[in-house]
Parts: sequence; C-alpha cells; structure tokens
Amino acid sequence: MTTDGTDAPAVAGERSGALERHTSGQVATKAATDLDKAAEAPEVAETAEESPVRTLDTAAGEDQDPEPAGSSRVRRPLRTSLIVLAATAVVAAAGITATGALGGDGEGAAGAAPSAPPATAEVDRTTLTDSETVDGNLGYGDAATVQAPASSSGTGSDTDSGQAGQNGQGSASGGDGIVTWLPEEGEVIKRGDTVYRVDEQRVPLLYGSFPLYRTLQPGTEGADVRMLEKNLRALGHSGFTVDDTYDAATAAAVRDWQDDLNREETGAVETGDALVAPAARRVADVKTSPGAALSGGLLSWTGTERIVGVDLDVQFEDLVEKGTEARVTLPDDTTVRAEVTDVGTPSTSRGDESASGSGDSGSDSGGSGDDDPTLPLELTVKDQKGLGRYQAAAVDVTLKAESRKDVLVVPVNALVARKGGGYAVEVVTADGTEFRPVKTGMFADSRVEISGKGIKEGTVVGVPK
Repeated sequence: MTTDGTDAPAVAGERSGALERHTSGQVATKAATDLDKAAEAPEVAETAEESPVRTLDTAAGEDQDPEPAGSSRVRRPLRTSLIVLAATAVVAAAGITATGALGGDGEGAAGAAPSAPPATAEVDRTTLTDSETVDGNLGYGDAATVQAPASSSGTGSDTDSGQAGQNGQGSASGGDGIVTWLPEEGEVIKRGDTVYRVDEQRVPLLYGSFPLYRTLQPGTEGADVRMLEKNLRALGHSGFTVDDTYDAATAAAVRDWQDDLNREETGAVETGDALVAPAARRVADVKTSPGAALSGGLLSWTGTERIVGVDLDVQFEDLVEKGTEARVTLPDDTTVRAEVTDVGTPSTSRGDESASGSGDSGSDSGGSGDDDPTLPLELTVKDQKGLGRYQAAAVDVTLKAESRKDVLVVPVNALVARKGGGYAVEVVTADGTEFRPVKTGMFADSRVEISGKGIKEGTVVGVPK
C-alpha cells in the first residue's frame, strides 16, 4: 500500500505471476500538479502504481511519436521495469519544467542545461529485439493410460492381451487372465518390445496412428492391414507386399512373428495381440502389479523426449504460432533453443486435470473458476543433451516478439518527458548540454529506439546515476 492509499504493484525486478502489456509509446507520467511532489519524493520510482501509465497528449509536428517504420505487429508492452525507469525520467522532467529548460510552449526549443548530467551513455546502433519471458515446465508431456482390453477370444489361449490406442483409450471393462510382468517406471519401450505379459504371453508395441480394432486375417482389407505390414517389415519379416490387402503372404509373415513371440501360429491377429502408439513410449507410472487380474488401468506412458509446456496468458497470443523460436533457461542458468510445435485452445482450467486420461481427477480440482484464460503451448527441444539430467523442472521461456534492425537506441531512463508532450534527451556538447526532441520506437531490454535531428551513433546523452 502506497502513501496515498493505492495498492502498489511488484517492485521492478520481482517476478510476477501475470504479465502486463502496454503500448511502447506509453510512458509513466504525472499531472503537472504532482510533479513537485515527485521531485520531493525520490521513492516514487520504487512502485509503478505511483507513476500511472497513460498516453501523453502530444504536440503537433515533430512531437508526435509515430509507429516505427516497417512494424506490422501489435505494439509490444512496456515491462514494469521500463515503467519504473520512465518514472525516473518524469522526476527529471519536473526539475526541467521548474527551470524552463525546454521552454514553456512545449514546442521543443533547445535550451542550455544548468549543469552536466550525473552520468552519460552513448547512442548505440544495433538490432533491438522485443521479447517476453514466461513460466514453463520441463517434462515428458501428458501421460496416457494403457487400459486392459475388453474380454474377447484370444490367440493361442482363452486369455486376451491388452490393447490401447495412441492416446491410451482402451476399454476398461476388463479381460481374462493374470498380469505376470510389467515394465519399470522410466523404461523406454520401442517397436517390438514387450509392454506387459498376461499369462506369460507377450503383448508387444507396434507403431501406428490408431489401435487394432478388429481381427486381421486373410481376406481383410484396409489401412490397419497396411499398418500391420509396415510393422512386420520393420521387425525383419518379409515375403509380402506392403499394401491394404491381407493375403496368404501376410499370414505367413504373421506366423513367423507369432513364433518369435512364442505364441500359437494362427496367421491371424486379434485386437488384443499388440498395442499401438505413434512412436516409442516412456513408462510414466505402473498402476497394477504382477498377479493382479487383467483389468482397469495397467500403466501410463508418455513420449520419450523431454518437452516444455507453457500456459501462456491469452493477451500474448500474438507472440506465438507453430515454428516460433524460444530460449529456455534451466534452473542452473544454462539455456537451450526450443520451437513451438503445438498451440492448443485457450482455456481457464489449469493443472493436469486431464493429463493422465485415467478419469480420476474428479471435479474438485481446486480451480477457483476465476483463473485468467491461458493458451497451452508445447515446445520441442532438439538438443536433448543440452537439457542435462533434468527430468522435470520449472524453467523460464523467452519468446521472441519483434526485432528492429540497424536502429539507434539509448537507455530508457535517458528519456525526458517534455512539458508539451513527447520526449527529449540531454545531449552533451562541447559547450555543455542541451535537450533535443526525439521520436521513440520500440522499447525492449531497458532500451528504447529513438530518432531526431542531431541524434546519431556515438552521440553522448545524460542518464541518471
């Protein structure tokens, strides 16, 4: 709470749970009647609330701050730190107004400063990049549950092997048999590897986009036949053509595969004889144990590569699309590059309520119902080695918003708010200092793009200590 009874937001440099965006042409300022108080109270720069953000009335002509040339994006926000720095510039403006250094008409007449600035900086020519840093979570993504199959006639015995689709959505009604083996948490299962055993019969993993949903046998045609034949070929079986027709050659290859699995060589594939997933899977959690009946959820699994998930405030939706590059900062301050590979649908629900697909999240998830809408993002990290040994961690994700090449920039706190509107910088000359009007462009990384008469690379300007 500030001295005037308003609530003060976070001090610059502190992490905030919700980012705010303001147009880059906005700057913290006060009404003329408050400037004297600002000059007498240096602590005004400690909070953003005491320097309310608003668009200043600008004078005609050179005082107008136009959109930077070539910019077609939504204007980027000023961070709290920039607002606080701009508040410092406002305090400086109070002193300037009192001395009349910029002239009472606000038209930008340059005047000599009464003394040298406490510190200086040079106008720099560079590429200015605007970005936003948001919270992210490193992990293996949402886990899908592998369910026991529905009871049906099995291959080689009166038991049935498990079956689940790429999302782990199998029937939970339960099959016959006893689970005799399960993998360990963290184990990676590849094509042909055993997912679990029921009555000591192996249930292997095949790669595909949908589960086995019917019996495949000579005379069957369809995309599921082609999927099976692709897997048989990848597992080293041959003598058939990969197509949509299950013929005698396919049946012969299936019998060879069944022999490898120590199963009865029937030449037909039942729905529970294998599980299907898009690629290799990593076991996230084992939900049952050997000796239990084949029913319910057996295990949950994820992809094998670590990814970064972000719940992005929807106000920053314009920052991202598939292919957007980002920088991920790990807990040890090392960084890796990432790319947005999935953009979800905005939602007010947070957390992992539907992550496992097990249906046990319930309705009492703790959501307050008034959460800000968020946009779920998934980012892929190609350099998996660069992630070190982190399996799960909170990370910072810096999203690149906009870049301006070959522009002149100064520290934000070099700006001085002019009485009649607009901004100026205090230029150090051979005869002392003078205030020169400038037009502002992009704000980023505590710097601001400027242009104006007499402003060039290497120009020395005053800044607060």
